Amino acid sequence: MRRAAVAVAATAMAVSLAACGSAKEADGGSDSSKDAAAKKGDNIKVGLLLPENQTARYEKFDRVLIEKQIKELTNNKGEVVYANAKQDATVQNQQVETMITNKVDVLILDAVDAKAIANSVKKAKDAGIPVVAYDRLAEGPIDAYTSFDNEQVGKTQGEALLKALGDKAKDGQIVMMNGSITDPNAALFKKGAHSVLDGKVKVGKEYDTKEWKPENANKNMEGAISALGKDKIVGVYSANDGMAGGIITALKAGGFDKLPPVTGQDAELAGVQRIVAGEQYMSVYKPYAPEAEAAAKMAVALAHGESLDSVAKDKVDSPTTKGVPSVLVPVVSLTQENIKDTVIKDGVYTVNEICTGKFKAACDKLGLK
Repeated sequence: MRRAAVAVAATAMAVSLAACGSAKEADGGSDSSKDAAAKKGDNIKVGLLLPENQTARYEKFDRVLIEKQIKELTNNKGEVVYANAKQDATVQNQQVETMITNKVDVLILDAVDAKAIANSVKKAKDAGIPVVAYDRLAEGPIDAYTSFDNEQVGKTQGEALLKALGDKAKDGQIVMMNGSITDPNAALFKKGAHSVLDGKVKVGKEYDTKEWKPENANKNMEGAISALGKDKIVGVYSANDGMAGGIITALKAGGFDKLPPVTGQDAELAGVQRIVAGEQYMSVYKPYAPEAEAAAKMAVALAHGESLDSVAKDKVDSPTTKGVPSVLVPVVSLTQENIKDTVIKDGVYTVNEICTGKFKAACDKLGLK
């Protein structure tokens, strides 16, 4: 009996020690696991899927900044495999399949259609590939998310429009040009804007703009002018700069002597130039660098199997996943008054890029030299 008791005790001790060893390895305690993680960290393959190339930001800023951050975080050894869906949800689903086949270590995904991508996100997860939802909150089992406070974006636009309208807010009607219904951010922009505008202005016409396309916004605006009459329209809520361009073209063609205030988002170069010229009232400046940095840091950490606690301080719920570790970046209302202190100061554009030819006189008036 004594020998049996000693044998049991010895077995229990062995199991206990084995468990300690396993726990140590799970916490990254073993030197061999640390070495393996470090080696993988320098050589990870990151899949980057962006939704479209109609909006200038994706190719000019997001892609460039994310690729730069991944290189810096992996000692120039990390590889970014890039694909753009050009606003086609079916193509993006196929691109995810290709990324899985290519055995990327992690995906950074900006969804064309947040719902339609859910099954592809699950396939990636099943293949052991974590997914960082970028800029738009994709459905499915995502591991992390970074974007801006999108409801606040809409509030910022609405507040700017009210400021521009001043005492004329109830003298006529406004037109609301929201984004695409396939983009969950568009619903948040709309919600934020309505929370500020409702009861303070009359919305004469409101549209959800297919695929965010400027030509669709242009057509919608032509319809609004025809339905309401140009004398009744005092302002236009536009959810982004691309659509604002299409809207302003329609307003000019519609015979407006003086353009009503028009909002925007993304601080596109053409949008900033329209603001300088006084054709567009404002845009929402979203600093892309911190968003891209957050995505890159979370992607590299997930490829290592590391916790996101040091990077992601927020939690966000999607329709399918609760408590997603998130980084939400604040936004700024960009008007003529702060162009110098935002996009120029941050190096997004130079004065020479903004103040070309026909904008030079307006730039001089604003002190942009």
